[in-house]
Amino acid sequence: MNLLTRRSHLALAAVVDIAIHARPAPVAAKALAARLELPPRHLETLLQALVRANILKGLRGPRGGYELARERRRITAAAVLRAIMSESSAEAEPEPECPLVSRVIAPVVETAGSAFLNELETVTIDDICRRAEELKLCNGPESGPDFAI
Repeated sequence: MNLLTRRSHLALAAVVDIAIHARPAPVAAKALAARLELPPRHLETLLQALVRANILKGLRGPRGGYELARERRRITAAAVLRAIMSESSAEAEPEPECPLVSRVIAPVVETAGSAFLNELETVTIDDICRRAEELKLCNGPESGPDFAI
């Protein structure tokens, strides 16, 4: 059973890809989309949501692109998901007015969702990057130190 949407998976994948490939230059949206096997326009709103949440920095210009707004060990999987969920909450369908849903089902699901996100607070982008590196899924240069001077 998968609890995350495709958009959530793509957001995590995008942040991890940028964490791995953003040194020494930012990751172009076009290159990111190619690695994720998506059309470039498909990622624009997702990347902008992550910039607004201060997870990514967008850099303009011919050598622009995206890089992490802070160290990868300081970004949790839950933070990425919250950024995406807050953007899509305006598009969500309203809950039915049924008392069974509003007084029983919704609180149970809310509690379970909170527990799920709390568990993801312990998983950092650095943890996911290390796992990708262990599995040799990083087809770029080895990632260097996670800081800039």
